[in-house]
Amino acid sequence: MKRYWTMLVLPILVMGATAKNDPLCFRAQGEAKELNMLDGQTVRYTAYTGIRYVTNVEDSAVQTLNFFVPEGATQRSPILLRTYVGGYRESKAKMPSALDATGRALQEGLCVCIPGSRGNDSATENGQGQMVFTGKAPYGLADLKAVVRYLRYNDKRMMGSAERIITDGTSAGGAMSALLGATANHPDYEPLLTQMGAAKAKDNVFAAVCYCPITDLDHADMAYEWLYQNQRKDVEAARKTGGQYERYFNELKLRNPKTGELLTSENYMEYMKSWLTASANRFVAEGGEIDDSLGFGFATYYPPTPPYRPGGPRYVRAKPIKSGIATDVDLDQYLSYVVSRQALKEVPAFDNLKSPECRLFGDTQDIPAHFTGNDASEDLRHRVRMMNPMYYISDPKAQTAPHWYIRHGALDRDTSFPVAINLATKLMNEGREVDFALPWNRSHEGDYNLDDLFRWIRDLY
Repeated sequence: MKRYWTMLVLPILVMGATAKNDPLCFRAQGEAKELNMLDGQTVRYTAYTGIRYVTNVEDSAVQTLNFFVPEGATQRSPILLRTYVGGYRESKAKMPSALDATGRALQEGLCVCIPGSRGNDSATENGQGQMVFTGKAPYGLADLKAVVRYLRYNDKRMMGSAERIITDGTSAGGAMSALLGATANHPDYEPLLTQMGAAKAKDNVFAAVCYCPITDLDHADMAYEWLYQNQRKDVEAARKTGGQYERYFNELKLRNPKTGELLTSENYMEYMKSWLTASANRFVAEGGEIDDSLGFGFATYYPPTPPYRPGGPRYVRAKPIKSGIATDVDLDQYLSYVVSRQALKEVPAFDNLKSPECRLFGDTQDIPAHFTGNDASEDLRHRVRMMNPMYYISDPKAQTAPHWYIRHGALDRDTSFPVAINLATKLMNEGREVDFALPWNRSHEGDYNLDDLFRWIRDLY
């Protein structure tokens, strides 16, 4: 075992020594670690921690990354880049956990990168006793792009393949994962990355894993009221806001990936319901039962009636039996069930000055800003655009990731179903490979059903 650790660490250090004057050259000292998994297995890995990924560091407590190499990894091993961004707040570099995808990735032989990145609460002292907030949009995203560039810049010096980077995040982190996957190498971000002193490399990734992404922020309030209008106390006000979403949706010109049919406000409801019934059908197929009160309609069938023979008994046709195939759902009934599990967000759900999103688009003094409507400045509108992957997926200047794994729980009310459905549909329309689902009875959470996720990852290679 001692011989292995020597073979793993020394070649990396020797290669790093060839560029000792380059501050972005990987030369971290590795430390042998172990992680005890829930199945009783022990994963051995080397940890490289506290690595600076930009030269112009504004927040030394946050702008670092940790990199982990499992025993047996090679320079062709995929790299899982797991961000722990939540609520668009800052996130510090962490150690891998047996409870989420980071530990499982090491167990599966993937290298793991866990970076820190600034967020809407990041602040540093300016030397005059004043706090300056440095992580407002899009600086947190720029930090993560700089991490990807660091990995690609040091690809030959580090274990794992920077051509096989798979991003992973949940909620706002799911949005960051989607942004990393959708906006790669776009010139919109270049001035900021240059200012930060990011490595001179590309920032495209191979695949993006997005759990319940809180994204498409400039249309999120419309989408929320469109979906939940009949569950609101002020139904008329909700319908008025929801009507604006219908106009936006029609402008997207999305198509049903299975039929090629143009999706409009007239048929979109049925398209969305098809994803919910697919979720219900998987749940039933795995042995679950769905109460009639949830609003799902199931196909029925009649048991065969024995043929009548002269002189024999006459049989009455048996009662129909509900099959395990959901064919429809009463959406209002189902959404009422969702709301009964967790109350809806206030109105507006996102563009209210108490929300993390308004704080995200605030200024360096941490004064939150409304980010929708005609009063937004040109600079603010540009910042909002830079935080929305929907604008970049079909932009030829962006190098969108070819592979996507997107999950939004069927009980998740933190944003509306159409936000995730539209993201997945647009990607499919643009020819990307997308594994998308609304997992049954899941609320706002991530890194679940890891068997499914890592089966998908293995199939990529």
